[in-house]
Amino acid sequence: MEKLLVLYSSRNGQTRKIIEAMQDEFSGYDVEVADLHGPIRKNLSKYDKVLIGASVRYGHFHRDLYTFINVHSEQLAAADASFFCVCLTARKPEKADPGNNAYIKKFLTKSPWRPRTIGVFAGALKYSEYNWWQTRLIQMIMKMTGGSTDTSRDLEFTDWDKVRDFARRLTGKR
Repeated sequence: MEKLLVLYSSRNGQTRKIIEAMQDEFSGYDVEVADLHGPIRKNLSKYDKVLIGASVRYGHFHRDLYTFINVHSEQLAAADASFFCVCLTARKPEKADPGNNAYIKKFLTKSPWRPRTIGVFAGALKYSEYNWWQTRLIQMIMKMTGGSTDTSRDLEFTDWDKVRDFARRLTGKR
């Protein structure tokens, strides 16, 4: 059975939730999932495929993502490795295209790794989980970008069909 390593960086759990939605498409693989915010000691050459998913918060990926990539850049370059980004700007169709997404462009500028496949998915606004300062900052960002500033409910923008389609492409089921 082929082996798939799935690594993720998630702030409020939406990236992990996206990976969980992909799991049904990973049948036929021995899947290992690990949080990039913990100690990761992996020999990537032992996996047939590697998938890394990371969320954007306040315009940036977590530094642990870049640390992992910098340490493992040679192994990632040799692996069948893919990447996806989770961000609120992807709620707009034109920003959900990796070629038009500013965070993907920034990632490719900062990272020595060039993923074989890249995806972008809209995340979720979880106002109920933010502290007062986070709420105000995110409200300001949402106001500037034409998004919801209503803190009375959480909003999920993820296109689950797109998520499953991406997972099928990775596994060759499409």
